[in-house]
Amino acid sequence: MMQNAKCRLKQQGYSAGSCQVEADGQPRLACQATLRDENGRISRLITSVHLSRPENYLSIYQSGCNFSCRKCHSWHFSKVADGSWYTPQDILEAALAYDNHVTFTEPRSRATAWHAHDSCRCCGSCLYMGLRQPNCPGVVKPQSIVLSPQGFGPARNIVAFTGGDVACCPEFYGECAQLIKAHTSLWILLETNGYGLTPRNLDYLQESGVDSIWLDIKAFDAETHRWLTGCSNERILRLPAEIRRRDMVLEVLSLYIPGVVEADDLTQIAQLLQAVDSEIPFTLLAFFPEYRMKSYRSPTVKEMATAYRRIKATGLKNIRLGNLGVFAQTDADRKYLMDHVDPEAV
Repeated sequence: MMQNAKCRLKQQGYSAGSCQVEADGQPRLACQATLRDENGRISRLITSVHLSRPENYLSIYQSGCNFSCRKCHSWHFSKVADGSWYTPQDILEAALAYDNHVTFTEPRSRATAWHAHDSCRCCGSCLYMGLRQPNCPGVVKPQSIVLSPQGFGPARNIVAFTGGDVACCPEFYGECAQLIKAHTSLWILLETNGYGLTPRNLDYLQESGVDSIWLDIKAFDAETHRWLTGCSNERILRLPAEIRRRDMVLEVLSLYIPGVVEADDLTQIAQLLQAVDSEIPFTLLAFFPEYRMKSYRSPTVKEMATAYRRIKATGLKNIRLGNLGVFAQTDADRKYLMDHVDPEAV
């Protein structure tokens, strides 16, 4: 069982994360402020649970994180204890309710955020205008489109843990996965920075029923990664091979941050993935200023297109650009993008 009194990573011989969060105005460790174990009854501080877009699956937004990312876009709940306490049974009840309203069924191999894009673009046009837009994949039927707090799209048969990350204490995730797998037909996805995915923890999560991992690789360069997150990336860079070896579905995301994580670094991440499996889906996301990096700029359309071409040249096959509205804001930007990247990348 979980024991918050001691760092779970240190118990396995690893370094602790950069896991300080604010709780009631005071600094505390994330595992102590956002996880509880009361007489063997585990609970987790959850900020919200809803059908998210554009991922089109049930997202469980967690408070508390074992990284201190300078660029964090969810710092207001990942670095500040916020939410309500959920037990695995509470998570199961949310999953059961969602399972009854699933409108689009995916195979396990597509239990990712990446694959949501090639089934629906979440514009809602087919539902409220009665016609499909030119870039519609034409896969999802209009009657499968539903409204959620973040917009229109299908409800895919996936439940994901997102937001903060304390996978270094995996029991909550494992108990949730076991219950969800026993009582629903949902796939289970863990969005993670990877720091808590030690070999022992990965084995436990895989055995518990976690199907897929969305791995956010912040940087390839060790010093850059430590500056961004407060932690080493040595173990994280070994994770793609470790995850695939356990027959878990894998997708990877990285941010283009001008002056920090640029094409050279991103290309090295792509080379790492290609060496494991050229089919691994990779999302290149455009940074926008937030948290402690508000003085940094977003990438330009030319920078994103150049990075895309270099990543593609590694032999990686499934590449997509994200946050298009951040770097392709004008007609000229959009034309440049369409002229310099493959259509399926956008």
